[in-house]
Amino acid sequence: MGIYLNPGNDLFRQAVNSKIYVDKTMLIEVTNSLFDTSDKHICISRPRRFGKSMAANMLSAYYSRDCDSRELFSKLKISRSESFEKHLNKYNVFRFDIRGFASKSDNIKLMIDKLEKSIIRDLKREYAELDLPDDYTSDEMLLEIYQTTGIPFVFIIDEWDCIFRIYRNDSDGQQLYLNYLRTLLKEQPYVALDYATGILPVKKYGEHSALNMYSEYSMANQAMFAEYTGFTPDDVAYLCNKYDMPLEKMAQWYDGYKVGSYDIYNPQSVVRAVINRIFDSYWTKTETFEALQMYIKIDMDGLRQSVIRMIAGEHIPVNTGKFQNDMVSLYSSDDVLTLLIHLGYLTYDFDTKTAWIPNKEVQQEFINCIEDGGWEEVMNSLRQSDELLSATLVCDADKVAEILEEVHRKNTSIIAYNNEMSLSVTLALAYYSARNSYEIFRELPSGKGFADLTFIPRKGVDSPAMVIELKYNKAASNALEQIKEKHYTEKLTAFSGEILLVGISYDESKGHSCIIEKIVK
Repeated sequence: MGIYLNPGNDLFRQAVNSKIYVDKTMLIEVTNSLFDTSDKHICISRPRRFGKSMAANMLSAYYSRDCDSRELFSKLKISRSESFEKHLNKYNVFRFDIRGFASKSDNIKLMIDKLEKSIIRDLKREYAELDLPDDYTSDEMLLEIYQTTGIPFVFIIDEWDCIFRIYRNDSDGQQLYLNYLRTLLKEQPYVALDYATGILPVKKYGEHSALNMYSEYSMANQAMFAEYTGFTPDDVAYLCNKYDMPLEKMAQWYDGYKVGSYDIYNPQSVVRAVINRIFDSYWTKTETFEALQMYIKIDMDGLRQSVIRMIAGEHIPVNTGKFQNDMVSLYSSDDVLTLLIHLGYLTYDFDTKTAWIPNKEVQQEFINCIEDGGWEEVMNSLRQSDELLSATLVCDADKVAEILEEVHRKNTSIIAYNNEMSLSVTLALAYYSARNSYEIFRELPSGKGFADLTFIPRKGVDSPAMVIELKYNKAASNALEQIKEKHYTEKLTAFSGEILLVGISYDESKGHSCIIEKIVK
């Protein structure tokens, strides 16, 4: 057993012994299916605190030949898999956390030298009887050991991409690092599995494709690894039931990540909320909000408008294909938004090619970032949201029209004025605080059409449901009639109680009017 070669199963055992452990061992079945195949090079990118290191420790504990992990896995899901016995503790495993090497080095060249020396040192200790030549490079030693023993190697490289964040402007050093990994891993017969984790996908350098052997699974497309990206609804339902936590509130705070066909919760935040029994911003507190602020304030065409629309609850089309997989090559708003997807501040639907802010925790981080520095109109709209909701609930139509007119007028620099979509975005901003007590749906299919905005009270909230319809250059009464004629309340069949029908209109003179009618189901 070395420091990096076959390091044992202690770290995974500690995870399993923790108060809260969610079994993700069926990930091993997926890696077993790729083991010693042409798809053996796997690059998994996820946001920080999304279980990357835990998965790396689990794989190391399973494959490493210098420990016995049978009992550790015996009560976990993978033990019932047909492939469990085939690969259990049978291989040489190198397990690296690149952050450790980078933190002890002043530049990438020194980091690579330290990594190379560490591999050689561990190999010589483990295979002293082979008398490996001193002038051998690590790949030459690995090949000779494999040819002599017949035992292949598994490489588990955690935070492989950290140098692109730590040394973000050192492009020469980055290419040196990519070339080193290529020599170590690409087309080497001693590699049976290569599992790399990071936040960013593999760096692109034009035609330079040092690591083109990797099959990449990112937050834009996790494919077969989607289920293991975070906690699933079933995972969280089990934890909420076991620890008597409200599931709906847990979803409001930490759900919302769309990964393939799975809805994924932030695992770090769910665990902290269960342990502390308090809903708070846990994941975002692990990094200062300046990390997000520096990107959303970049002056790029359309970026500001996209951020505002997402704060309002909109889903924004994003082209993720041009992103260069680093933190400095940002040439368009699409590049910035793609980076935020990989960092976990946004989530992305591969099918619709749209991104949005996933949940309340991250939403609050966006609000923190825009509280000053040129976003005053937006913040004023958000601050008026309590007053607007109160006026709506007491059916004060004149006050509602007055507040909306002010909010709409002050935000004309952000979005086009004279169209219903712009008013809908403004309206969602204006009713921002309503999210605490309502689920808000835009363009909800109901009856014979789509209701502009539908407000459904959250569980335990004693407030009326609301349906809001918008009209441009038509009377507010026309909006109200459309709600009735097209049966927009039909979607609320499960809701019994008061429903507010709200018709809002505005015209070319920028005047707003409102009619509110209360019905009882």
